[in-house]
Amino acid sequence: MVNRTAVLAVGVVLLLAASILLGSYTVTIPDFFKILAAHFTGGEKIPGASFIVMEAKLPRAVIGTLIGLAFGLSGALFQTMLRNPLASPDVIGISYGASAAAVLAIVAFGASGAVVSGAALGGAMAVAALIYSISRSGSLGLGGGSRGNAAGSRLILAGVGIAAALHAMVSFLMTRADIRTAAEALIWINGSLNSASWDRAGVLALTLTVLVPAAALLAGPLRILELGDDAAAGLGVRVGATRLGLVLTAVALAAVATAAAGPVAFVAFLAGPIARRFTGRSSLPASALVGALIVLAADYFAANIAPLLLDGTVLPVGVVTGALGAPFLLWLLVTSNRKDA
Repeated sequence: MVNRTAVLAVGVVLLLAASILLGSYTVTIPDFFKILAAHFTGGEKIPGASFIVMEAKLPRAVIGTLIGLAFGLSGALFQTMLRNPLASPDVIGISYGASAAAVLAIVAFGASGAVVSGAALGGAMAVAALIYSISRSGSLGLGGGSRGNAAGSRLILAGVGIAAALHAMVSFLMTRADIRTAAEALIWINGSLNSASWDRAGVLALTLTVLVPAAALLAGPLRILELGDDAAAGLGVRVGATRLGLVLTAVALAAVATAAAGPVAFVAFLAGPIARRFTGRSSLPASALVGALIVLAADYFAANIAPLLLDGTVLPVGVVTGALGAPFLLWLLVTSNRKDA
């Protein structure tokens, strides 16, 4: 039997290669390895091609892969922990917290670069702490059973309400900004890889080397939590501490991904359900890989195909994922209803 998670991994590698080698500027495989060798050994560079690959294509593809992995893993952690497909960073307000903080930094303080990313990270963490405090009793505390389910529902409802308030705040800030500042903020809040750099890729990779192992350690207790809080407590799982660890890890994954590229819509929301339908079971690795596939495919379309269809207009990757995410979600719902019928 074919390992479907391995198939997803191969798909990520192929899309990563396509993002680097193909597009408006194509690079042959021998030239790519020559460019890499020259970069690390100080050898002779290929004029033009070396700069495009090492400073534009490769960091963009690397960051796209990493944020896809982070968003997919974050969404799967939330959805599995709360046993609710609506429980993703997009829906419960974490992404909106990052957007609001970043837009505030750009519009009110004229911030740019790393300061905006830091503001986004802080905003996501602050909103997550607020949502957590509202829904702390029940499943996020020491309780279980029906109280746990109620607290999980409170978390989602609190997140939806906070997200609506933050969306209104972002709209207000955009109306107060001048055209140039508003254009900069609009590109950022839609989610974009245009500002990809090796500095951002390094910070993101370093953070994921901590968060991904943390998620792997929590995967075992998470599978037990799927049986219910009471059953998990009976099997020796410290429900409150485990849920707190899961929340912190999932929030951190979504926050660092949003800080690196903005709130790329629907990736965290769709990665888990798509991976579950493809592999036939809940799988954190498969969800992370599907997230990377979504981001890489959407960015390739936004950067290379959309300009051909829209007279040269290059779309932010978040616009593509947002436009394609809603109908795909409806397709999942329809096929799920047919299966259950």
